Amino acid sequence: MKRWGLMGLLALAACGPDDSSDKGAQSQVCPNIIAGSLSEPVETRSVHSPLVGDDGRQRVIIRYKDALAVRAASRVEQVGGQVTATFRSTPAVAARLTPQEQRALLAGDPTVESIELDQEWRALAPATAPASSFLSSALQGVTARELSAGLRKVQANEVWDLDGDGLPDPGRPTGAGVRLCVVDSGLDLEHPELRDAVVAGRDLLEGDDTPSDFSSGHGWGTGHGTHVAGIIAARPGQGGLGAPYVESAGVMGVAPGVELIIARVLDLHGRTHMSFVLAAVEYCAEQGAKVISLSLGGGAPTRTAFEVFEAAHAQGILVVAAAGNSGSQVVDYPASDPHVLAVGAVDAQDRRASFSSGGSQLGLMAPGVDVLSTFPRGQGAFSTVDVRGTQPLSRSLLYAPIQNKWGKLVDCGGGESLDSCQGSTCSGFVAYVRQGEVPTDVAMVNVMKQGARAVIFGNSRPEGGVDILAMPRRGQWVPAVTITQAGGTVLHRMQGELARLSMSAADYAYMSGTSMAAPYVSGVAALLFSARPSATPDQVKHAVLSSAKDLGPSGFDEGHGHGLVQARHALEVLTQVP
Repeated sequence: MKRWGLMGLLALAACGPDDSSDKGAQSQVCPNIIAGSLSEPVETRSVHSPLVGDDGRQRVIIRYKDALAVRAASRVEQVGGQVTATFRSTPAVAARLTPQEQRALLAGDPTVESIELDQEWRALAPATAPASSFLSSALQGVTARELSAGLRKVQANEVWDLDGDGLPDPGRPTGAGVRLCVVDSGLDLEHPELRDAVVAGRDLLEGDDTPSDFSSGHGWGTGHGTHVAGIIAARPGQGGLGAPYVESAGVMGVAPGVELIIARVLDLHGRTHMSFVLAAVEYCAEQGAKVISLSLGGGAPTRTAFEVFEAAHAQGILVVAAAGNSGSQVVDYPASDPHVLAVGAVDAQDRRASFSSGGSQLGLMAPGVDVLSTFPRGQGAFSTVDVRGTQPLSRSLLYAPIQNKWGKLVDCGGGESLDSCQGSTCSGFVAYVRQGEVPTDVAMVNVMKQGARAVIFGNSRPEGGVDILAMPRRGQWVPAVTITQAGGTVLHRMQGELARLSMSAADYAYMSGTSMAAPYVSGVAALLFSARPSATPDQVKHAVLSSAKDLGPSGFDEGHGHGLVQARHALEVLTQVP
């Protein structure tokens, strides 16, 4: 999987005195420049939930030989450990124990079957996306009112908008009456597109009933859960800040009438542990969820996880999960679990995204490239690049400062060194960098130290397109955007011209990843349950798999699964089930 960028409070880098054009003595470094990540404040460490804490305790899963033996979990505390969760659907508890306490427990409690590490799992987005999908979706004008290209691609509007006016028709399945649980990073609970959609919530990390993606003293988290929830359930006519790039009515979810349950398990850095996710699955079941959406993973199968997902299936819940962003032919866990439906990502031309994982466990594909959805209020950004009237398609980097900057356009190559910017000046300039030669944050630091007050990253792949990039959550950065390879070719001939970067804060953002694909399928499943409340998870799963639009080789293949999910066709299959 690609490295997950992290969000928080960002500060603008100092660019040195405007009246100085002298370089420092060391290489091409300007004086008084602060660039790059800062040390992590001590107070955020408690949010991380590391495998090994400051007290030497590890997060572990303790399995017992039978369900009755779990009652003996008090013995964990007798040896000095801390029980953090007790599971109902499997004879196990989550706890924090030192190695010495683990040995004492195993030696002194004959009912303990095993002790294993509580795996660290992560959010599965954003990912670097393939090329021309961005241009095609932008130039074809596929968005009419609130109906996005992705929503149309999965036929969601063909289920609830038969008259074609762009709004749900009365009496049509919209997800109404169905509870869908988003297990993720929490939510911007006051986002105008989502605040009326949430019916229940739990923060598994903090142990309260406010599953927010905002932490007092730490700022916003990743925004991942807000983006995922919007794909599923953004309400019609409730637009947020985004004009003129987004219609005033905003965007609409695949299932705009579904009832959301929000279970926060990801910390401010997009990390969690298996025990939090399993506890969240049980919480979702308690709250009456029919669908659970997981855009996270990265662990390995365990008996404990298998039994929790098996129990959810037995309770009538369909669990949908992102296949992974490694681009390999191995589906990440838990998407690979036999009781979970794995979803990969395609672009606007129905091509498998380069980052999308595949394999024999892959079920379906859904849009996962350059997906526009809700984001914590004011934390997203739309961008415009202008060089002598030329305005290439651009995307602002996630979590970079939202500011307007201008300056002479300077070629900085790949940003690979502290002397890569030819003709740089400490009075400030706009750096053009060929993306991909070094990590994005490394290139940013290198060009900032040479005096860059803004950065334009150009896609170096010949097929063209705009990558979705992200900056580290903490540190000193300057505004930055990505543009197409074709746009970069034009700008390369305009070095020395005045370049302007304009940023507009928004309640929306573009992201790419299988994290974005999974909620499309989750939303389609909610539509089917809404149309037929008595349906079983297996019946809904059969409907979406058998009706999918075939991609790649005929029939099932490990690169595309059964194909692209199709809501209307799936509903037609489901209505024929006795």
